[in-house]
Amino acid sequence: MFSASSQALSAYGWDGDLEQAFAPYRETGLVPARIAAVDRGRCDVITEAGPMRADTAPVASPDPLESPCTGDWAALRTGDHPAVAALLPRRTAIVRAAASGESRGQVLAANVDTVAVTVSLAEPIDLGRIERLLALAWESGARPVVVLTKADRLADPAAEHARLEEVAAVAPGADVVSCSAADGTGIDVVTAVLTGTVVLLGVSGAGKSTLGNALLGADVLATGAVRVQDGKGRHTTVRRELLPLPGGGVLIDTPGLRGVGLIDAADGLQQTFADVEDLASDCRFNDCAHDSEPGCAVLAAVEAGELPSRRLDSYRKLLRENDWIASRGDARLRAEREGRYKEISRSLRQRYKIEGKKR
Repeated sequence: MFSASSQALSAYGWDGDLEQAFAPYRETGLVPARIAAVDRGRCDVITEAGPMRADTAPVASPDPLESPCTGDWAALRTGDHPAVAALLPRRTAIVRAAASGESRGQVLAANVDTVAVTVSLAEPIDLGRIERLLALAWESGARPVVVLTKADRLADPAAEHARLEEVAAVAPGADVVSCSAADGTGIDVVTAVLTGTVVLLGVSGAGKSTLGNALLGADVLATGAVRVQDGKGRHTTVRRELLPLPGGGVLIDTPGLRGVGLIDAADGLQQTFADVEDLASDCRFNDCAHDSEPGCAVLAAVEAGELPSRRLDSYRKLLRENDWIASRGDARLRAEREGRYKEISRSLRQRYKIEGKKR
């Protein structure tokens, strides 16, 4: 059970486990809050007493992975100048490689239960991008669902069914559903499979905000038209924000992702390519690279037409990318350690020099 004062937060995901984790903070006069949006050293939070603005300086960190993010649960100091005093441990976190190409990760959303990988049926399906987003979702610890939007743009129902089967083939273990927010077709099915804290991920123009409005039952999120010349969408969502869903749970809309780099996503890749991993277990060599080794069950499946060569190429590509980012991260950590050792050595030399002059 959790306190009566926390009942107002139950709609945002507060439960008994969170109440237990928060108990030490409550004893010091802090109150629980969920971060709805973050910008420029401030954040919007939802508290037992309602929404408010708070300072994030007390929990600011040079490491992006440790910085407050939409979806975080926080211990809030109220008063004339509300401030986030601490962050509760995250149950899940969607982490991508930093857009700058650095080896550090960037948290897109925290404490997510369901990731809706949003894909437009109005454009050619990019299976490689779906696999990348699925790896990101699986790695987070949340449950991925692929939502194919704009089904009304396909005049032939057989074409929609073919797209569903095509996507389902690259999404083992994940639900794949289609809908049209324009006419409401399939929204009831989508609502049924998106549970808890839901985050919408996808490129600009995929229909995330339009889908979000359909789920929210109101035009809350800004939407924009897709450019005719290239089929790309404009970034109508400029920041991540958290909103309650009428049927329970909360929704996090995110800006369109131009690029999604994987970081430390080995488990996510295993889930995404579970079919390839299953085949690999029958390879003659445990360290088979599925390139030209004799007795490779993966290559045999490709030659037999049981596994598309495109999928194997995508698997190799994402593994290489993940390994490369990991190696850069190791190099960065070594450089940081060496930098700290050098700084300590300089301080010690300076100290000995000063003490020597005093003698």
